[in-house]
Amino acid sequence: MTGVKNPVLLLLAAIGTAAAWSLAFLTHAPNRLVSGAGISLAEVLSGSPPTLALLGVAGPALLVVAGIVLPPRRSTHAGVLAAATALLAGLVWLAARHAAGLDGDTGDSGGTGGIARTSFGGAFWVLAAVAWLAAGDAIGRLALAPGRRLLAGLLVVAPVVACLAGGLLAPLSLLREYASRRDVFDAALAQHLQLVVASLLPSVLIGLPLGLAVARPGRWRKALRPGLFSVLNIIQTIPSIALFGLLMAPLAWLALQAPLLGQWGIKGVGMAPAVIALTLYSLLPVVRSTAAGLGQVPQPVIDAARGMGLSGRQIFWQVELPLALPLLISGLRVATVQLIGLAVVAALIGAGGFGAIMFQGLLGGALDLALLGTVPVVAMALAVDAVLKAAALSLAHAPSSAISPSQQPTTWTARQ
Repeated sequence: MTGVKNPVLLLLAAIGTAAAWSLAFLTHAPNRLVSGAGISLAEVLSGSPPTLALLGVAGPALLVVAGIVLPPRRSTHAGVLAAATALLAGLVWLAARHAAGLDGDTGDSGGTGGIARTSFGGAFWVLAAVAWLAAGDAIGRLALAPGRRLLAGLLVVAPVVACLAGGLLAPLSLLREYASRRDVFDAALAQHLQLVVASLLPSVLIGLPLGLAVARPGRWRKALRPGLFSVLNIIQTIPSIALFGLLMAPLAWLALQAPLLGQWGIKGVGMAPAVIALTLYSLLPVVRSTAAGLGQVPQPVIDAARGMGLSGRQIFWQVELPLALPLLISGLRVATVQLIGLAVVAALIGAGGFGAIMFQGLLGGALDLALLGTVPVVAMALAVDAVLKAAALSLAHAPSSAISPSQQPTTWTARQ
């Protein structure tokens, strides 16, 4: 192991090699309900032009593997990042090109009317994950600023997005399912976002004051802190389906007792129980991050601000909140990612969203339809996580001007 400079890449290379040899890269079936026959990566490469096979997959893969033994310099990490990006794009391009060739062989035009299906196989998903993780490892080792780190992540997926926007992936089964269900997909996207936003807003409006109350010394802290986190922790342990079920009966009873509530959408199924349950789940990260963020503000900083003449309200808005904001955003990131994932289960009680598409595919035995509801959820969660993480890191590394008299002359002059 003395020659290994990057054990992470070594592990990823071993996983990718095992997947490439043991799993199918693509599967081709006469229709969407049949499992289909597997097509290995070697078969796909042998049927592709040598230039595409070399430049799109083999070359970038070898460059990524070379990062295992090369000295850990910035140039090495940048090269691994570029190679992993090229490998991810090459895998997608190779799969799409071979799928188009299979459509030509079977006389399928690739439109929505064709019944033959070419899907990504297990080897593709594993190799794509390996390329993505290798790129993420390289970005981390480059120690970029938060904004540049986010930009580097966008550049990794940019070629795949370009292939998607250019219609190159149209022959694949996943895109055919989207083409035939575009209206359903758009409605599910709107419902999913509505669920997330409608649950996140009350969790923030309730969680921030609760976190502030347990962070402040005094009677509210003594009364709330011992029991509040215990209750929120217990809520986290309740399975989501069970919590949805517990809320259905009382909300249905309320709708019967007050028909006006039913007209407003408050009933046993639909958005109401889903939003209530998701709000309860997201309270813990919001409350805990608020309490932790305000609790980690150094007391000497608060004393200095008070000595300079700031009122309690000014200390909170100009000193405590800016210093606690990185942790607050981190808690918001956890809550949002959690909501994006849990909103899938809300489809079981009629709340809609991508969960409806996913469960429809699972119950119908259509894997690509299930993936049509799963892949956007994963993409949204990764995007939100990356953006909010970059925002939190930017605020954490930004120089604080909360109590700097030179940067707030009006406040200090008025107080002096």
